Amino acid sequence: MARKTGSHSEITGPRIRAAAERLFARHGYAAVSMRRIAAEVGVQAGALYLYTPDKQSLLADLMRGHLEELLSALSALPPVEGPVARLDQFARFHIGYHIDRPEAVFVAYMELRNLEPGNFAVIEALRRRYEDALEAILHAGGQAGLFSVPDSKLATLALIAMLTGVTNWYREGGRLERAEVEAAYAAMVLRAVGVA
Repeated sequence: MARKTGSHSEITGPRIRAAAERLFARHGYAAVSMRRIAAEVGVQAGALYLYTPDKQSLLADLMRGHLEELLSALSALPPVEGPVARLDQFARFHIGYHIDRPEAVFVAYMELRNLEPGNFAVIEALRRRYEDALEAILHAGGQAGLFSVPDSKLATLALIAMLTGVTNWYREGGRLERAEVEAAYAAMVLRAVGVA
């Protein structure tokens, strides 16, 4: 199928991904058709297949892109010494990174159930890499006697769930500034593992 007049792949592709992410976050993957995504972008439904093989691939690409960018940003953090400083940095990073991406976060965490097995395995491996980074910090803090964490895997999942929850309520211009939210969450995370 020919590309719509005035359409440019470097513009249309990102617009399709943004529209799909927005619609998946608002209505759920199962309720959104390729036709609806096309209407949101302003292209014919058949034009979407120039950019993605199908809706499942589009969902997996959105999730993979979010998680790969997250891991890249995490690896770019400056090194800090000691488990307490590393945990504080992780908590602040997680809040700061996710707070601007509520739709991407919702899709990446809530639409796992809609992934086909092969895509699920890829996304789960990426999620596990991120979780492993936090679990390594918790393990190091426990080994050093700085953290009280009976089960580091359970603590990892609980802390990530708590931190990610910020995307459900935070709004720019609200009662708390971003830096205050980051500091408050970091303090709660440290207290949760027994740091006074």
